[in-house]
Amino acid sequence: MNNDVVLKIENVGKDYILGTVTGETFKDALRRRKLKSKGVDDTLQGHNKVFTALDDVSLEIHRGECVGIIGSNGAGKSTLLKLISRITSPTRGNIYIDGKVSSMLEVGTGFHPELTGRENIYLNGSILGMRRQEIDEKLASIIDFSECIEFIDTPVKRYSSGMYVKLAFSVAAHLDSDIMIMDEVLAVGDIKFQHKCLDKMREIAKTEGRTILYVSHNMDTVHNLCDRCIVLQHGRLAFDGSVDEAVKLYNGVKYKTETTSDYTKYMRPGWLQRDDVRLTWAEYIDKDNNVFSDDKMRLLFKYKNINNVQNAGIRVEFMSDSDHPFATQIFENVIGGIAGEEGEFEVTVDLSMIQPGTYKTFYTVYVLNPYDEGVDLDCVRGLELTIERNHIPGELKWRANSWGSIKL
Repeated sequence: MNNDVVLKIENVGKDYILGTVTGETFKDALRRRKLKSKGVDDTLQGHNKVFTALDDVSLEIHRGECVGIIGSNGAGKSTLLKLISRITSPTRGNIYIDGKVSSMLEVGTGFHPELTGRENIYLNGSILGMRRQEIDEKLASIIDFSECIEFIDTPVKRYSSGMYVKLAFSVAAHLDSDIMIMDEVLAVGDIKFQHKCLDKMREIAKTEGRTILYVSHNMDTVHNLCDRCIVLQHGRLAFDGSVDEAVKLYNGVKYKTETTSDYTKYMRPGWLQRDDVRLTWAEYIDKDNNVFSDDKMRLLFKYKNINNVQNAGIRVEFMSDSDHPFATQIFENVIGGIAGEEGEFEVTVDLSMIQPGTYKTFYTVYVLNPYDEGVDLDCVRGLELTIERNHIPGELKWRANSWGSIKL
């Protein structure tokens, strides 16, 4: 490896076996693997189904880089970090690491619940190959940074999740490692400590030349910390480059205006299991901006069928500050046709009970299963929506922050 390259990943893939365990022998498994290498799919139907979490990922990470790894749920981010951390091994390809790796893949990873905070610091250091004298020299700094000095001699099973994160991050940041891996763990800590951790990671990358791999769904922290960003989609490398371009791709911003959205290259969430139909376009009809003052909103959708589709509906979901919808309108039986067919339809959304404000929308295509439950076929981030209305004198002014976005 080049002296400047601390991590090299070559054509890495990772498969998992889903479903129930069968009586398949080791010889059968070897035979199926040999057939798969020749392009023949001999997967057992209903049993031992193979799920590919990562597929043909190749990249190089240089010493001192802060690299963000983003993608929707199920895209393969955590699987990639587990391979780099050697928690599991790749099914295909090779990973070359030049140096020690410290990782925080979940809260309290590597901590023994019966040991105290102080004892766990020594335990983690020993696992990383440090001598006791080296840990002694850094012990005071670790405890001070963690803000857990009052509880450092208390068993960590009595720690809150926030205290776990503070101590675990402090250990990972101060012990000698060449690659530091963080997987969404800072989401548990308080805002003040998150900023403190980001500052510490920037410092160790610049002054100590350590490499940081950071996974997060918080694009602000990715912007603040990283100078390079990788986007994963359905287990494959979709983008490797600047943070701005990666975040735009992830959010679909590159394909949006105020009134239209092109979904032909939009990144779908990894949890979608079916690929029967894809929305290709959404548009506010008869609007030159995303501001609505009346009670109706007309939307035009275009779609393409990947497989034969019957009686598919669409949900228009509204969100404010959280990631959970506060209102949803359902339109039934708007999509249908044979594979390869394209079409369009219009819907009129009722805004009469939604109070003034700026909202996010999501559009989800679904079909009903035999139990009348929705099975999602497609899900995309919708257009921004701003609702404005003139206040009527003598009527109570609505405070959405206190009372919610819907007036019954």
